Amino acid sequence: DFLCISLVNGFIQLRYNLGDRTLILQTFQKVQTNGNTWHSLKAGRIGNEGYLDLDGINITQKASPGMNALDTHTDFFVGGVSSLNLVNSMAVENEPTGFTGCIREIFINNRELKLTVTDPKGGANVGDCDGTACGYAVCKNNGTCHLENSGFSCSCPQEWIGSTCEQSIHCSQNRCGSRALCIPQPTSFSYICVCALGWSGKYCDSKTPFFIAKFVGNSYIKYTDPYYGKRDLQSSRISLNFTTNQTEGLIVWMGKGEDEDNDFLAIGLANGTLKVVINLGERISVPLIHSKYSICCDERWHFVTVVQNQTCIKVYLDEELVLFEDIDPHRKYTALNYGGICYFGGFEIGRKVNIVTTGLFQKEFIGKIKDVVLFQDSKKIQLMKAEGYNVYNGN
Repeated sequence: DFLCISLVNGFIQLRYNLGDRTLILQTFQKVQTNGNTWHSLKAGRIGNEGYLDLDGINITQKASPGMNALDTHTDFFVGGVSSLNLVNSMAVENEPTGFTGCIREIFINNRELKLTVTDPKGGANVGDCDGTACGYAVCKNNGTCHLENSGFSCSCPQEWIGSTCEQSIHCSQNRCGSRALCIPQPTSFSYICVCALGWSGKYCDSKTPFFIAKFVGNSYIKYTDPYYGKRDLQSSRISLNFTTNQTEGLIVWMGKGEDEDNDFLAIGLANGTLKVVINLGERISVPLIHSKYSICCDERWHFVTVVQNQTCIKVYLDEELVLFEDIDPHRKYTALNYGGICYFGGFEIGRKVNIVTTGLFQKEFIGKIKDVVLFQDSKKIQLMKAEGYNVYNGN
């Protein structure tokens, strides 16, 4: 499989192969090569249907039924490759050559690919295209960069201060604790403090240990499994107790949650009933919904266990087997490569549940969680020792 964007005789060309055939799109207009014009390029695919947009002029290509997942398992290259032998002969029209020019602001699946000296894994023969201390986006929050003899300075919008306009004026003299987040409230010319795990109070200055985690909305816990490297990923298991008065919410997301290729096992609520979704590969997300009865709004504790044995999934609710399904009898993918990451209640501040989960779950969890056990571990995980914010003592 491959996806390649290249410049061919002055035209932009997109080629991709999902395993069965190579599909080709090419712009109608040529790229200006005077060296002074920046061009905006958008390219990609949804399933096996490709699209290519140069400076707002869009072309798409409908494809006949076929493979619809890009499975490369390689590094991502920009401007060239470490060896021309790596380039599939069908990925380019002519002999492959490195790109000559400037590239900036690359976004892959809505995440920016930082083109700095330190962020990429490697590279060669790449220089600074801007050539000044202002560079790209050194001034945050729409600040304006000005060159100075000693470097640069930023002119900041009215509500931002700091050498790079990185701090809200409403948080400039905040009283939030050292690990708390200051969230500006421009409409009230004030701020609120979002507390780290184990802290509470208006300014997050009260130490509060807990064994039951209370999620109040815009809350999350991110737990890193220290035993991930020793796990048998073909036989995973997670169990926990929860209570809620909501009809929607993501209880746990067992996976990195960084892009659409990540494996995951998710448990949550949809329309007041239990919903379990698992993806073992190729982005084939299989939702399992137990609609026998509603489990929201009764303020009772519910005990849920999800067991994955290769492609066989068992879901227990209050110690009753409620779902049992083989999601892929062909056993193409059998391991849950979750990266050792488990999210509870939601994701990091600013990451919307419905966007990260691509609509599988609509909102963050509001309620309480306790007694989380991974695999066949003899001990419950200590949620309070993980990373997280806006989670309180639910005892």
